[in-house]
Amino acid sequence: MTSLPLSCFIISKNESDRIAQTIRSVKPWVDEVLVVDSESSDNTIQIAMREGARVITQPWLGFGGQKRFAEDRCRNHWVLNLDADEVATPALKDEIIALFSSGEPAKVAYRLPLELVYPGAVRPRPWARDHWYVRLYDRSEVRFRDSPVHDTVVTEGYAVGDLHAPAYHYSYRTFTDLKRKLADRMRLSAKHANKPSKAILMARLLLEFPLNFFKYYAIRRHFTGAFSGLRHAWIQASYRQLRVVYMWRNSDACWSNCGLAAQRGGFMTESQPNSVVGSTSPMC
Repeated sequence: MTSLPLSCFIISKNESDRIAQTIRSVKPWVDEVLVVDSESSDNTIQIAMREGARVITQPWLGFGGQKRFAEDRCRNHWVLNLDADEVATPALKDEIIALFSSGEPAKVAYRLPLELVYPGAVRPRPWARDHWYVRLYDRSEVRFRDSPVHDTVVTEGYAVGDLHAPAYHYSYRTFTDLKRKLADRMRLSAKHANKPSKAILMARLLLEFPLNFFKYYAIRRHFTGAFSGLRHAWIQASYRQLRVVYMWRNSDACWSNCGLAAQRGGFMTESQPNSVVGSTSPMC
């Protein structure tokens, strides 16, 4: 099979049990597979190299920063991004090959659907198509946002095309793994969130769980996943409520530090962004 002028890049850390299937799903039909690994302590690097990927080790730069680092090291300007827990389906492969059959694609970026696969399942639940992301694009025109929390390709000003075939997303190994991942992500998200008033946070504490449960269970159709879908929706809603708790705690720390600075007779200035002794909080 002739390879497309396309680089597939994957960021990884401790994905030795999953990264091989990701690489195998694209290796026969793309020009290169690049894995940027953030210092795995398992055999991720060795497995990726054995599967024919080019591997670079880079300490973690944040979600957006790590993907921008990978973009810069691809040898083609057209790139496909997959995470180490995602797999390109045969139908997606065929659709991308058809897109390149007459030369470069007409648009600079294309969305594709990601379909979640529950732990222990082989295929997604019925009606699983609820997430679309830009993953195929010309990196000389559009790129990932340099954000520590969000990994989103910025496409303002450009028309974006749609692919119809999915990639399968094996997002978590167990429901305990889902809780661990969400706890880390919600803590990070709260750290970088704007600081709303306590009245807004109180309202969100009351509403965050029911609104998010409805979003995941009904709107995103996890009701079709039977008990696994119910567990998924419940955990997602619970940890989004936990993010508000983290935001409340962060706001308490911020307001407390600002009050302490005022009591000491000083205001924080640009030359003294953390004038409170021992403080690591941002300026309030």
